[in-house]
Amino acid sequence: MSDWEIWATIGVLCVATAATRSSFWLIGHRVTIPPRVQEMLRYAPACALAAIIGPDLLIDPQGQVQLTIANPKLLAGLAALAFYLWRRSMLMTIIFGMVVFTLLRVLHVFGQGA
Repeated sequence: MSDWEIWATIGVLCVATAATRSSFWLIGHRVTIPPRVQEMLRYAPACALAAIIGPDLLIDPQGQVQLTIANPKLLAGLAALAFYLWRRSMLMTIIFGMVVFTLLRVLHVFGQGA
């Protein structure tokens, strides 16, 4: 790929990003979102987070579903979920989950996996 093609691609991506992000700012006052749609949009961040985290917890590097006790990511995720249900603190949940995962990996409880 030549230099001008790279710069053209960057330019087109910049314009596309600016157009999609500014469209709500430019025409947002003319468009009204129905209350039912606004209610459903409240759950969009949680759904996006689940779509990102779920496959990482359940699928191993070879692409196989790993629902065993030998999966340190799954165990750390379950421990973080339990901690969140107990404390209701997002930041502490992230720290707790990472500490549990790190300890499982460092202590070699599950061998060479993950």
